[in-house]
Amino acid sequence: MSDNASELLAEVEAEIAKACKIARRKVHEVTLIAVSKTHPAEAITPLLDAGQRVFGENRVQEAQGKWPELKERYDGVELHLVGQLQSNKAEDAVALFDCIHSLDRPSLVKALGKAMDKADKRIPCFIQLNIGEEEQKGGCAVGDVPALIEQARAADIPLAGLMCVPPFGIEPAPFFALLDKLARDNSLEGRSMGMSGDYPTAIMLGATHIRVGTALFGERGG
Repeated sequence: MSDNASELLAEVEAEIAKACKIARRKVHEVTLIAVSKTHPAEAITPLLDAGQRVFGENRVQEAQGKWPELKERYDGVELHLVGQLQSNKAEDAVALFDCIHSLDRPSLVKALGKAMDKADKRIPCFIQLNIGEEEQKGGCAVGDVPALIEQARAADIPLAGLMCVPPFGIEPAPFFALLDKLARDNSLEGRSMGMSGDYPTAIMLGATHIRVGTALFGERGG
């Protein structure tokens, strides 16, 4: 399994390098987040052994069950929360994660600001946009971005950038281009966009963080 993890990681890294070359970007400008949600610790360790150190989880509770021990065993692990965050889990998220990708509403700004003050630590956050205006998805409306940025800055929350998940089954490039424009318009550096099926496109349109699960772990269960 370890050899397979090394091969899959090498394949993804080669694709990242290829996309960066086409876009005339440096490979170090793109952070690969291995999305380990629903995968047990034993499925994650081969990737850690292969050298991957940045991982993404969807749920605070699931991450609490496997990452404290893994972080003790492996140096330099960086853990990103890439799923929706409930306000009542803000303290737990601040305690465990190194970055949060799903800041999407004023109530969460308030909860995270309070949790960071209490813990006396600041966690970089991406503002998540509902870029395709989909009712079932989290994320703030495009028009609400400037106000949410202002609220986050007032709460002393470090802003890493913007994050989006384009609508499934539609060409993602226009959505990535829109996120890139909005990040530029609001003087934000980070663009968390692109997953297993479309990350080369995202890289060519400015992604700084790509969230890759299936291409590294295979089809997930649960």
